[in-house]
Amino acid sequence: MTENNRHPAADLPPLSPTPRSTVKRGAHRSTADRATLYAVLDAGLICHLSTVVDGSPVVLPTGYGRDGDTLYLHGSTGARSLRAAMTGMEVCVAVTLVDGVVYARSVFHHSMNYRSAVIHGTATQITDPDAKLHGLRVLTEHMAPGSWDHARLPTTKELAATAVLTLDLAEAAVKTRAGGPGDDEEDIVANVAWAGVLPLRRVWGEPESDSDLDQPAHITARATAAVR
Repeated sequence: MTENNRHPAADLPPLSPTPRSTVKRGAHRSTADRATLYAVLDAGLICHLSTVVDGSPVVLPTGYGRDGDTLYLHGSTGARSLRAAMTGMEVCVAVTLVDGVVYARSVFHHSMNYRSAVIHGTATQITDPDAKLHGLRVLTEHMAPGSWDHARLPTTKELAATAVLTLDLAEAAVKTRAGGPGDDEEDIVANVAWAGVLPLRRVWGEPESDSDLDQPAHITARATAAVR
């Protein structure tokens, strides 16, 4: 990540929901807090890019990175979904983090604790070489912090085979759930089934080396760090 995606919360204007980014179902779980949007995106690793290809909807797991109010997406220049996104059509990007399964006293009230963000907009392909390299750096440092200054940088051929797109974070919906089950009072009184939350936490495993070189510090630090 770059330093630009660290903004003091007080400096962030709230999101301005549009009709399609306004949460209607479970609206009390939505927020217009831009810092929460940034936190969800910065904690995730994979987004799902939705486009329409040859008249049919397509959803593609895609790597991404954020720099300020810009989301960077990338993939092969041969990918049909990315080529479709480059045409100026409206796209949708979703990131979801599951924090736990909520067990209720009734099946109806079972749920999940989660953090989610859905971004709408028009993706723009980056053609300027310097801007493209910046976007790839943001993407790389989001997925594997420390790698841009450690590993070999892209060749001209590799850059030509890679598409980098930007998506503005102006239109987004953010929704979260935390806490226990919302059981009906009669089920709480009857108390015939266990209720609570089974938290889901992500942890890094022990690095599996494919090199005879010493493990670099940025790998060691990430392997021992808590996952957000």
